[in-house]
Amino acid sequence: MARGLAESQGRNTRLPLARAFCEATLKHYWIVLCKAENCNWKIRACPVVPLVCLEPASIRLSTEIGENLAKLPTTLASYLLGTLYTAMLPEDTRAQWGAYYTPPGLVDRLLEMAGQAGFDWRKGTAIDPACGGGAFLAPVALRMWQHSRGGSPEFVLRNIATRLSGMEIDPFAGWMSHVLLEAALLRLCMKAGMRMPDIVSITDSLAAMPAKLFDLVIGNPPYGRVTLSPELRERYARSLYGHANLYGLFTDLAVQLTKPGGVIAYVTPTSFLGGQYFKSLRALLSREAPPCTVDFIADREGVFDDVLQETMLAVFTRAPSECRPVAVHFLEPAGSLDAVRVDEVGQFALEASDTPWILPRNRRQAGILPRLLAMRRLSDYGYSISTGPLVWNRHKTQLRDRKSGRNTFPLVWAESVTPDGRFSFSAIKRNHVPWIQIEDDQGFLVVRESCVLIQRTTSREQNRRLIAAIMPSVFLANQGGAVVENHLNMALRIAPGPILPETICALFNSRAVDQAYRCISGSVAVSAYELEALPLPAERQMLALQRLVTGGASREVVERTVARMYGMAK
Repeated sequence: MARGLAESQGRNTRLPLARAFCEATLKHYWIVLCKAENCNWKIRACPVVPLVCLEPASIRLSTEIGENLAKLPTTLASYLLGTLYTAMLPEDTRAQWGAYYTPPGLVDRLLEMAGQAGFDWRKGTAIDPACGGGAFLAPVALRMWQHSRGGSPEFVLRNIATRLSGMEIDPFAGWMSHVLLEAALLRLCMKAGMRMPDIVSITDSLAAMPAKLFDLVIGNPPYGRVTLSPELRERYARSLYGHANLYGLFTDLAVQLTKPGGVIAYVTPTSFLGGQYFKSLRALLSREAPPCTVDFIADREGVFDDVLQETMLAVFTRAPSECRPVAVHFLEPAGSLDAVRVDEVGQFALEASDTPWILPRNRRQAGILPRLLAMRRLSDYGYSISTGPLVWNRHKTQLRDRKSGRNTFPLVWAESVTPDGRFSFSAIKRNHVPWIQIEDDQGFLVVRESCVLIQRTTSREQNRRLIAAIMPSVFLANQGGAVVENHLNMALRIAPGPILPETICALFNSRAVDQAYRCISGSVAVSAYELEALPLPAERQMLALQRLVTGGASREVVERTVARMYGMAK
């Protein structure tokens, strides 16, 4: 209902409305909570003055939400208030801030992982450098309180305030963090006879210079690409390769903020495990803060509101050394937002380098992982991956509905690679046309030799992440070549060798290789970098497969053969 209310407003009023509505909701929540505890303290004043006045219906809705949230555990109420705020934000604002809140069950699991990695809840210092609505600050404070030994309530409260810090760029979210932290510690505050000191700094964490180091850096950093100033690009140069992503920067920041021997505990997308843009970040973590525990979230639907990326919990220790084995678990929702099931999978070695970190996403993959690490790569067989060179909307004036002249070539869209792995020249989708007129200086756009085409965008929920097809040599010969659009990857032969494109295509379309690819990739993009890192069988096995493929063997025979190569045969 709150999201619908926000969406009914104009773009310029959604942010003020979100703040006014959530301020009213949080005030009602505070009043009911204090009444239940016989406390007469007023809520901390909000530093952001609302720029809109709520309608009576909105006031009634905010009152009802606030009153009902006060009946819930404070950590769950904090999460729901945070998601309420982000749900009402304009889409571009939410994307700019990368604001997504973490369900209490995942927070509790990450706190448990941090403790197992060596963080001392009795005396360790902790910071959340993007504390948002306090999803981590309040649970960390509660755990510090739980582990306190002796001392007056005033001493315990001051001790927590001394050891715990938060940073937040959004002043309204920072205010929410403080209010919800104080709500979580309200009974301790009342026993101590004092309010919770303000521990949240309103600042751009990425630009601020650390005043001190911490034993634990924890949180759910914002996600999304960002354009950096020259100063910030220089500061984070060691972890950057190409485009900057907010969560990658916050991971580098965590390394900067953590004491030697300290712990980093983050909720992040899995894309940094294999993506090319994160190769420098992986190298940094390998050197200075290698991972010790990784939990993959098995079902993202219903866990994060509107998050499309595969997500993980990861704990790193600030202890430069060789990469040690990583403990891997799978997490599943246990029927509510405040509980998860933990499935222990095993321990797996990582290469101490910038290469993709290969880790299993399910138990079947866990069984083949040692074999994957010893396999060959595409370059060993004289192939490389290129993205289709044509960005169609940069060449609109050259697009044609029909062939006209010798420099008109077929335009191959992603739809030409069918879900069952066949090539079927097609251009029937909206804005698609079948031909393009190439100018004299654009010969580099034309593909003239048979190659393997691979879909560039697939999701984890699909039956196959890898969907490939051969662009036939007969088709290319008849047309004099073709132009491939950039929603396809191309596996091109760049050096002579015995392995045919048809063999590469059969491998890519197999269930076993699809499982191997899922151990590398963590995003919907099927990138050239990750395809080139894909583990492939030895040459003698490739040649045996090639004899089957060229001999017309059935798909099921090919599937069983490839499965045996990867140790996945039943």
